[in-house]
Amino acid sequence: MTALPCFLEADLRGKTVLVRMDHNVVKNGKIKDTMRIDATIPTLLHIYKKGGMPILMTHIGRPFDKKTGTINISEGESVAPVVKYLEEKLQLKGIIPECIASGPEGITDLSPILPAVQKLRAGEVDFVYLPNTRWFKGEEAKDESADILAQSWASFADLYINDAFGSWQAHASTYNITKFLPSYAGLLMIKEVQNLEKVFNPQRPLLSVVAGAKFDTKMGPLSALLKLSDKLVLGGVLYNGYLAAKYKVNIKGLSPEDLQLAEQFLQEAEKFPDKIVEMPFIIECDSMEDVSNWRIRKVTDLQAGMDLNYILDIAPESFSDSSIQEVFSSAATIFVNAVMGYTVLFKEGTKALYSLIHSCSQAQKLFGGGDTIQEFGDLLPGIFAQAKNDPRYYFFTGGGAVLDAIAQGSPYGMKPVQALLQKIEK
Repeated sequence: MTALPCFLEADLRGKTVLVRMDHNVVKNGKIKDTMRIDATIPTLLHIYKKGGMPILMTHIGRPFDKKTGTINISEGESVAPVVKYLEEKLQLKGIIPECIASGPEGITDLSPILPAVQKLRAGEVDFVYLPNTRWFKGEEAKDESADILAQSWASFADLYINDAFGSWQAHASTYNITKFLPSYAGLLMIKEVQNLEKVFNPQRPLLSVVAGAKFDTKMGPLSALLKLSDKLVLGGVLYNGYLAAKYKVNIKGLSPEDLQLAEQFLQEAEKFPDKIVEMPFIIECDSMEDVSNWRIRKVTDLQAGMDLNYILDIAPESFSDSSIQEVFSSAATIFVNAVMGYTVLFKEGTKALYSLIHSCSQAQKLFGGGDTIQEFGDLLPGIFAQAKNDPRYYFFTGGGAVLDAIAQGSPYGMKPVQALLQKIEK
């Protein structure tokens, strides 16, 4: 196992520590779920224990408008609710530097950060929390402005800690910053990567369950999981596309791009016969708006040229099928990144899936993805409460990060993680 450089090995006494967290949990000015914040608290407490002074940072939302090229700053995507939560939970005092955007390019003047850091060093506050990183010019840039921003941030700190497993993209705050400061992994980052190892080197059989609303974002991970897994279950548009490609049926709502990618995936899947586990019953609905007229379809009844309306869920009857239950019960490791249905309206398939997985008491269960975990907690709160304290479960804080690592073929494949490893090599 490759060891990431851990900040516990560093001397933090009297030093300012720039810490990238993944606290992207705010929507419309309110915290949706504190799980990601809570998961980073051990790192924060150990920074204090070792005598460090933390400057925290995270991105929230997607303030960059690709069409106009402008950064839209709004209170709904402020870090203020996160700061308030940390202050109340840990009985600490934080401060947010009053950085103001000078125009559509976002924040370019970082001078208000220095007085906040001086207050931190003087003991007047317990932590500094920088404004939303995506409000700064250069955070998501592909040119020299990313290095300029990273170097400016670095000027306020003595070392850098990345504890933002879920922020897997190579941005100024996760990647470029490592060029300018001694850089280490936080406790959560190390824990997440160690659990990713269980996907790449699983107890077998490995059953993977993956769903999604589009094929293009899942193609790389799907191809990798097809090779890695012993069995693979699909849901959502992924399963719809697979059925359309395999059985030559027409399904409403599938885009030409999804169909093209589904054909490519089917060609790959045919090299691994019997790996794809077909869910035998699906929910067909005449309309996306009026869902009163729906029916259960049997996959074995599909014939070439058949026209189907919208397929909005895997019918819960699928998970009562003896052959499906056998696949799940025989798995030693179950990886899940899946909400099975169009859950605004159809939740029963997802609920049946999670219930079946929970019944596999001996299996190691690895859940990735905010939507996946959110639905688990909402649909089965009692079981979810048990699962959070069950060592046979692990809940990743970033589903996109997990899928990116799988697509890269290594738990250390994400660019921000690679940047930390490169610090060891140098």
